[in-house]
Amino acid sequence: MSRLGRAAGAALTVGVASVAARAAWTALRSAPPGGAERWNRVNHRGETVTLLEGPAYAVGAAAAVALTPGVPTRVKAAAILATLGGGFFGAIDDLHESGKSKGLRGHLGELARGRVTTGGLKVLGIGATGLAAAVAVPRPDSDHRVADVLLDGAVIAAGANLVNLFDLRPGRALKVTLLAAPAVGATPAGRLVAVACGTAAALMKPDLDETAMLGDTGANAAGALLGTAAVAGLSRRGRFVALLGLGALTLASERVSFTKVIAATPGLRELDALGRRPPAAPTGEPAPPA
Repeated sequence: MSRLGRAAGAALTVGVASVAARAAWTALRSAPPGGAERWNRVNHRGETVTLLEGPAYAVGAAAAVALTPGVPTRVKAAAILATLGGGFFGAIDDLHESGKSKGLRGHLGELARGRVTTGGLKVLGIGATGLAAAVAVPRPDSDHRVADVLLDGAVIAAGANLVNLFDLRPGRALKVTLLAAPAVGATPAGRLVAVACGTAAALMKPDLDETAMLGDTGANAAGALLGTAAVAGLSRRGRFVALLGLGALTLASERVSFTKVIAATPGLRELDALGRRPPAAPTGEPAPPA
């Protein structure tokens, strides 16, 4: 296939993902499961926003994967399972959050003490669906099948967790997802990245406008999909390096605030704020210019 053909195929995949995400977003807002109130939350401005953006990401991305040509059936199955699994267990935490512990260490600590919180259930559930997705990815030439499945499952689960760690400001987790855009291509892995990025781009506006939140549902789904793309496209050594990087960032998040690092780093600070509404001004003071 020519370079132009590959670019056209990638652009088509991004377009399909964008359309699927917008369709899911429209459908969910028209008929919210359990009613709109169930998904409403009050943000830091005291404004009501909806968590329906998260299910729209998970459902839209899964539908786009199913429709994307050039991806083997088993890789599609793995990506859909990981995406919907991340979204499902993220939704449980979004809608029924229990326990006061935060972060991976906090959730694991609760599990170690015999307390199953929604966060702990999310860790177990995404780990299980990550392993199941890893089993689905074909590796007929592997001489270490069990080791590959464990490695791949860990990459998928760690990817889901990492994107969720960035979902602390409007648009941030979606922008982190879009950082994978250079990996968009005509390979099966490149097409999965195209789906992740196309879905993120389609839902960026309501997120930045602060009318909707991605939540654990969408952030976990996005990270799991990118993790599956890494599993499908990288060598064993590449996947091991990816897991080390994901693990290092996860451990760093337990000690360092990503928000403070971003705010203190020129370039990252401006990229993070791009398109976002200005911070709320104290009472009696004019809002800063956008």
